[in-house]
Amino acid sequence: MWLVVFFGAAVLVALTPGANNLLGMHHAVRHGPARAATALLGRLAAFSLMVAAVVAGLGPLLAASQVALTVIKWLGVAYLVYLGVRILLSARTAADSGDEAPPAGSPLRKEFMVAITNPKALLIFTAFVPQFVDPDRGPVAAQLALLGAVYLVAEALAGTGYVVVGAVIRAVRLSGRARRGLDRGTGVLLLGMAGLLATSRT
Repeated sequence: MWLVVFFGAAVLVALTPGANNLLGMHHAVRHGPARAATALLGRLAAFSLMVAAVVAGLGPLLAASQVALTVIKWLGVAYLVYLGVRILLSARTAADSGDEAPPAGSPLRKEFMVAITNPKALLIFTAFVPQFVDPDRGPVAAQLALLGAVYLVAEALAGTGYVVVGAVIRAVRLSGRARRGLDRGTGVLLLGMAGLLATSRT
């Protein structure tokens, strides 16, 4: 029963709009649902590393280290700014030439980098997941590994949901101008998320 409760809570957390989910939807529109779904593996790989760190006992140390969180935070800000600017420049180049905006980097790599430099994601595994651990149920490390695996399933399902939304948008067969507008919107949102992360107290 506790796993069912955790899974429901994990799905709600994973569905929260964020940079990775925005990228997943954007990739489905630009590259198609198959490639966007494959790119989710980058996000899951990053989260798997975080789960491994928590299981190894590094979670509390990372969560308590203001220096570590600050470094991760500013790396995340820098990467979001980089992605946002690159997408905006790509859309501008396409507008000048009258063609569709060219792809801006590997979707899988972008998913991984955004996830691994997201301090909010780290806090999910160091603060949210441990709340569901009960020492009476057995070894803490084993529970953390199980809960981490369950969260990865929830993240995969939530990410797939955003990919489906992007696939629906792609199926509408938008004009080149509308696609460039979506690219611009994505770039602006990423820059906005970078600003929110920069001003957060994480």
